[in-house]
Amino acid sequence: MIAHVRGKIEEKFGNAVIVDVAGVGYELTVSGLDFDDCNLGEERKFYTYHAVRENAEELYGFTSLVAKKIFELLISVQGIGPKAAMAILSLAEAEEVRNAIANADAGFVAKASGVGKKSAERVIVDLRDKVGIPSRYGATEVNVTENGVEADGALDALIALGFPLKEATAALEKVDISLPVEERVRLALRN
Repeated sequence: MIAHVRGKIEEKFGNAVIVDVAGVGYELTVSGLDFDDCNLGEERKFYTYHAVRENAEELYGFTSLVAKKIFELLISVQGIGPKAAMAILSLAEAEEVRNAIANADAGFVAKASGVGKKSAERVIVDLRDKVGIPSRYGATEVNVTENGVEADGALDALIALGFPLKEATAALEKVDISLPVEERVRLALRN
């Protein structure tokens, strides 16, 4: 299985990018946010999910492990395929999508192209207990650092160490978000 690709962005079209890895071009379907963030000629790393169906094989790319794990959870829901999952991940950063699901915000999920009210409610019912605790309760919000960057580096690190999304989120719940990523991971592992 292809776990990740790192290479130069050669082309962008539709909702896909072609990443040149040592002379081999990998076409990756990415979320709208990742697509907008990619620039031609820049070096990028994408975590990948290889979807195999009867009539097609596709690679889906994610700039964070959290986004990939949320994608895998989303496609486990009946009626949510890879395209609908990518549409949901295109709504906002991965942490905000996770937080919306944790807060049972079906209205947020239903905003995705191709996802109706019933499918959004099914996502909430099936995944609410699997995505961990909300970053904040009430309106969908994300924790941010002082410079405004999404603070999920520690969550990515814990997932890379093999923690499931729910346990990684719970481990970081009581750790001060203003600490450096390495310190947050160390404290989360201690808990």
